[in-house]
Amino acid sequence: MLFTDLIDSYSWDGIREMILSRTPKDVETALNKNSLLTVDDFMALISPAAEPFLEQMAVLSRKYTRQRFGKTIQFYVPLYLTNSCINHCVYCGFNHKNDIRRIILTDDQILQEVKAIKKMGDFRHILLVTGENPRDAGAGYIENAIRLVKPFFPSISIEVQPLQEDEYSRLTQAGMNAVYCYQETYNRARYKVYHPKGMKSKFDRRLEGFDRMGRAGVHKIGLGVLIGLEDWRTDVTMMAHHLRYLQKTYWQTRYSISFPRMRPHEGEAFRPNVVMSDRELAQLIFAFRIFDHDVEMTLSTREDRNFRDHMTTLGVTSLSAGSKTDPGGYAVYRTELEQFAVNDDRNPDEVLNAVKKQDYEVVWKDWDLSLQ
Repeated sequence: MLFTDLIDSYSWDGIREMILSRTPKDVETALNKNSLLTVDDFMALISPAAEPFLEQMAVLSRKYTRQRFGKTIQFYVPLYLTNSCINHCVYCGFNHKNDIRRIILTDDQILQEVKAIKKMGDFRHILLVTGENPRDAGAGYIENAIRLVKPFFPSISIEVQPLQEDEYSRLTQAGMNAVYCYQETYNRARYKVYHPKGMKSKFDRRLEGFDRMGRAGVHKIGLGVLIGLEDWRTDVTMMAHHLRYLQKTYWQTRYSISFPRMRPHEGEAFRPNVVMSDRELAQLIFAFRIFDHDVEMTLSTREDRNFRDHMTTLGVTSLSAGSKTDPGGYAVYRTELEQFAVNDDRNPDEVLNAVKKQDYEVVWKDWDLSLQ
């Protein structure tokens, strides 16, 4: 049974009511558990009732993160290959109807970007990002890009359109280590509002992509929701259910989660339906670490420097640095056709020094790969 078959057994409104009904006693029970936490426990930790326990949650989150990952933070850098996209996502600067210059980097341009990135820092973990254009930038284009950058980056992740199982297998053989694919929201009834046209408008197809990754033996799978679309507590609870399903079904795979907050973008302004405070995001990070000691957690440059610095020791395991969110942004074009506006514009050395000041060490590539 796939998660697409299970998801409709969860009532969106019912989950929200369950979260809001949690009591301080429920929170204390979750915090004092010695066994693996359930999703019900997780709901208690993200509920309003947990707000007075934030300091205790931070202490536990730091403890479990250090036990599993040590005093380390992994650095990665995104490389946007194209902003060409057939989708009409209302919150994205790459929206098909936005009147921007569409770019698909050539082999030479990809290598120019790689050279510029290598001058920025000792990056060995790169995230290749594309819009969704299966005709001109599909699996073949992505496979070629992986082979181009492989001599320079031993750890390669992708954030692209959902692919077929055999395509994920091909990319793994080419040198890909991880796939990040964000469902954005698990609210089936509202999903089409934010994704009115294009392949991404197909809720089940996108959600089933995670099973295709698992069956293909992808080394690491990244999940995420976009904070600002729907009630964040309900959305991340659905993601917790999804994570547990994937861990049980594809137990040899590692997992990463992300919860990016919406940022300004090109085109028509989309006003977030939900605004999450820094305190609430911190609560969510602590709750996920207490819920799952092994899952990796990423904070991108969507978040500001102060928040990222504070979270360095409290639960997150991976940071981007010096990010450009437009294709060719490091060396080729510098057109500032960003997918979203960067909030932490420090260069990699500045982020590195901020991490070191907290007596933490930067890991420049995937931990497991570093041990091989």
